[in-house]
Amino acid sequence: MESEPKTQRAPIGRPREFDADEALERAMRVFWEQGYEGASLTDLTEAMGITRTSMYAAFGNKEDLFRKALKRYTRGPASYGTRALLEPTAREVATAFLNGSVHATTTPGSPAGCLGVQGSLAAGAPGRAGRDTLTAWRNDALAELRTRFEHAAAEGDPLPPDTTPAELARYVMAVANGIAVQAASGATRAELQRVADMALRHWAAGG
Repeated sequence: MESEPKTQRAPIGRPREFDADEALERAMRVFWEQGYEGASLTDLTEAMGITRTSMYAAFGNKEDLFRKALKRYTRGPASYGTRALLEPTAREVATAFLNGSVHATTTPGSPAGCLGVQGSLAAGAPGRAGRDTLTAWRNDALAELRTRFEHAAAEGDPLPPDTTPAELARYVMAVANGIAVQAASGATRAELQRVADMALRHWAAGG
């Protein structure tokens, strides 16, 4: 008797041979340390432990990878910003935001400074996509702070004297960004914590 013909099976796609989550974490750290334009594809793929082909297949091009890394950064090291918005008073929001900035930018074992601030402040044509992405990221954070302070003012929660919600949001963001730059320049956590504390001293005693 002739044997039954073997059923043809559709080829099964090869599973990824790397941990995509871990690879993205490593890419985030490269962007954090070197900025968008400074991080070459070779730097990124070597840190991620994958080939360029695998990177493109899993994450897209460099700009796509950067956007994914920034989202990871926002939900991880920079998540203090989202948590700060949940504080019950405007003063506690500002305090949590600045304290969070100090801790996030001076965490042992992590790059100093802030990916969102130093990642692409100055960039040529090749880095324009990263610069524009980070500008939008910072503006979104500023808008969220402003909205939170607007809600506080509407609820009768006192802001510093002669200060509008927009001005206060800009002030808090400017201090937080300055903390990040100082951290990247070698300032210690203790030094930067004193800066954060000083920034809030003029708040009304009843705030």
